[in-house]
Amino acid sequence: MIECSPDESQDIARRDESRALAHLGLIELGNAARGIAEMHRAIAAGVFGTLGRTPLRTWTDPTRAVHDALSEGIYAATAGSLEAAGGVAGSMVGGWGRPPSHTVPGAFALAVLNGLIGDELAATDSPLASLMRVWHAGRPVEPTAVGLRAAFGEPTGPRQASGHLVVFIHGLMETEMAWHTGEGPGYGPRLADDIGACPVYVRYNTGRHISDNGHDLDRLLTALVALWPAPVLTITLVGHSMGGLVLRSACRHASDGHSLWLRVLRHTVTLGTPHLGAPLARGVHAAAAALSAAPVTRPIANLLRRRSSGVRDLHHGTVLARDWERNSAPDRWFQPMATDVWLPPHVEHLYVVATVTRSDRHLVGMIIGDGLVLSGSGSGRNRRRNIGYVVDDGLHVGRAHHLTLLNDDTVYAWMVDRISPRRAITG
Repeated sequence: MIECSPDESQDIARRDESRALAHLGLIELGNAARGIAEMHRAIAAGVFGTLGRTPLRTWTDPTRAVHDALSEGIYAATAGSLEAAGGVAGSMVGGWGRPPSHTVPGAFALAVLNGLIGDELAATDSPLASLMRVWHAGRPVEPTAVGLRAAFGEPTGPRQASGHLVVFIHGLMETEMAWHTGEGPGYGPRLADDIGACPVYVRYNTGRHISDNGHDLDRLLTALVALWPAPVLTITLVGHSMGGLVLRSACRHASDGHSLWLRVLRHTVTLGTPHLGAPLARGVHAAAAALSAAPVTRPIANLLRRRSSGVRDLHHGTVLARDWERNSAPDRWFQPMATDVWLPPHVEHLYVVATVTRSDRHLVGMIIGDGLVLSGSGSGRNRRRNIGYVVDDGLHVGRAHHLTLLNDDTVYAWMVDRISPRRAITG
């Protein structure tokens, strides 16, 4: 096996990602042209069909034949040309500067792309599909003992690797950079200064099924415990939005596979996580079902139905593979309820919810929540479901929105008090 230097790996990533982006961009334009053609075809069929039931039929039939021939030919040629150009562009573009995934705007664009069609990218082994990896200082960390020592330090010396890992798992269409938004340092650097914990940030493909990402997170944590420069004594998992579902899935995989890292897991913290599903995901599902009824709007419905597996899992907060594997009709109006997953009993499970209003009992706050997730879903409790979170282990943040939870002083003060090793000793 030939190993590449970091510079060589970066050159390869730059070339592969740039070519894939050029190819995908033109292919998607070709698909868009086909969708427009389908809408055009439906509209024209309605107009000519109506005229065909009138005395004007003698003139409209020949006109329709010419119209259909010309329009179909133009759309087919346009789509075909764009797809062919995508293949040429993909073979010619060599890239520029750093790989797109190593830059802030490039990483953001790829995160959105992964959230939208990440399952398709993963199925075709596209270099644009993010892998479940640790990222440090804007670069992926090699999953080896040498790579981890280079990024996080040695057991002894000026940069000592901590035995308390705080692993941050981002949400849908985000990257690890999301944890550094807002003013001031993020949770990770503050935890390092205040309790000596080591922040570890992962990036992953949010368009894949949550259960698949949970499986990969389980494997990643297993490798971290085995290869970490110092003995791992404590693990804290912090997940924002979808990241909270991924960490719950990872806990289930670890329990089934008896993974060693579960023994040192002490806390999970979910921030604005739709444990019971997200209204936006259900709204998109309903819109796709409604728009599919009419030929004119069916192309829009097809576009919505193309949403990724990860987005579909947010309908009810699905974290187990068996739930989506046995769902034979993922586009039907009513979707089966997700299975409520067991929480490891030896772990302290913390959660934070936010509302745009000061009180979570305010009518607007109850309807809107944090803008994307309702309080009941974030706490894992409603009239039909209860996944096991304890009321006293939760925090409500008023006058805040979904992204506020990524870096907030109130959340940090509450979290550091709950996961501090001093609290574990004196509690």
